[in-house]
Amino acid sequence: MQAMVQTQNLRKTYKHADGTSIEAVKGVDLEIHQGEIFSLLGPNGAGKTTTISMISGLLTPTTGDAVIGGYSITKQPLEAKRLMGFVPQEIALYPELSARQNLLFFGKMYAMGGKALNQRVDELLEFIDLADRQNNRIDTFSGGMKRRVNIAVGLLHRPQLIYMDEPTVGIDPQSRRRILDTVKQLRDEYGMTVLYTTHLMEEAQELSDRVGIMDHGAIIAMGTQGELTQQVGEEDRLEFTIGAQTVTDELIERIQNKATAVTRVLYNPPEQLSEEGSESTPARLIAFAKRGRTALPLIIQILDAAGIEIQSVAVREPDLEAVFLALTGRALRD
Repeated sequence: MQAMVQTQNLRKTYKHADGTSIEAVKGVDLEIHQGEIFSLLGPNGAGKTTTISMISGLLTPTTGDAVIGGYSITKQPLEAKRLMGFVPQEIALYPELSARQNLLFFGKMYAMGGKALNQRVDELLEFIDLADRQNNRIDTFSGGMKRRVNIAVGLLHRPQLIYMDEPTVGIDPQSRRRILDTVKQLRDEYGMTVLYTTHLMEEAQELSDRVGIMDHGAIIAMGTQGELTQQVGEEDRLEFTIGAQTVTDELIERIQNKATAVTRVLYNPPEQLSEEGSESTPARLIAFAKRGRTALPLIIQILDAAGIEIQSVAVREPDLEAVFLALTGRALRD
């Protein structure tokens, strides 16, 4: 299968005024195939946006390179950029202009013009289902409508590859559904390659041909969803939301000894979200078990005997969240 994107040892280090430095991306090697949706999945701060910014030429790598359709982004940036469209995380539109005026303006930035540009704008307004609102100012649009115009801007010059950086952040469920369907349409009907970043496991599972799981600036796993979930076997994940009582190492050992189907137990203590301490995320106990529903009653019995308040229980089959938990010891959204 032909590669659309290849990166070699892609790194980005930021140096501070005090002489210290932080490595935001740590030697990323990717190969993204032509015509596939490839998702970079990871929590906020994992390095996804920095990686995509280097691949698209918005940031210069400290070391390494990215090759787009055979062109080096560091040595042949103009040729590489002609092949790509970019949909940034932030809305990049002029609010006082209409949807059509924005598309015409950005089309001219791509050196498009005349009848061909107007025809392309007409096509994209139909594609994003905003032809009836094309003459309305952007600042009258909902967040989801702005996102759709943002996507249309990235498609103006008919790129072979489009980058989408968290395109569903801050929008309502209906708009999110429309954008996810649009992403699949770009692959299925137009044969485009899509590089998609998200911190939402559900999006990566629905959209992706392959997924790269990213954490602390590094790719920690990569493959199809089936290949990735094979890493955690056929284990179910039992998630207990519990009260503020302390879960000791002895209690975790007791669960693993008595519930023989349980292979490992993780404890995420409550996390304070505000300086005043008025809000916090609840504590979670997560047990991996080969026969989850068989182990569940016994674990409940052990927690109850230890005086642990169980607020909710969920039984989940192997998924990308389980892969992230197995590799890092914490939840994807932590």
